[in-house]
Amino acid sequence: MFMNVMFAGMIGGWELVLILAVALVFFGAKRLPELARGLGQGIKEFKKATRDVSDELQSAMDDTPPSRRYSPPSPQIEAPTEPSDTQTVKNDPQKTSAPKVM
Repeated sequence: MFMNVMFAGMIGGWELVLILAVALVFFGAKRLPELARGLGQGIKEFKKATRDVSDELQSAMDDTPPSRRYSPPSPQIEAPTEPSDTQTVKNDPQKTSAPKVM
């Protein structure tokens, strides 16, 4: 029983010849090599894309996830700066002009 089911999906020699003859009549002798070439390139691109995806998934699974430990920020020490001219003018009461009241 299992052998009958297994061979039911396989194409025999005469069936293959009949399919090729119908394709030859339908497409013509000139277009048949072009179709086979296009089919071959399509299969090649599909296999390449499948291999790329599986390689990417494999490399993603091999990578270890980054550790999520908390590290406190390092203290930043700022160097003292000299006051600029605008800061001295703002802080100097003699150089600032008060609004004139009339």
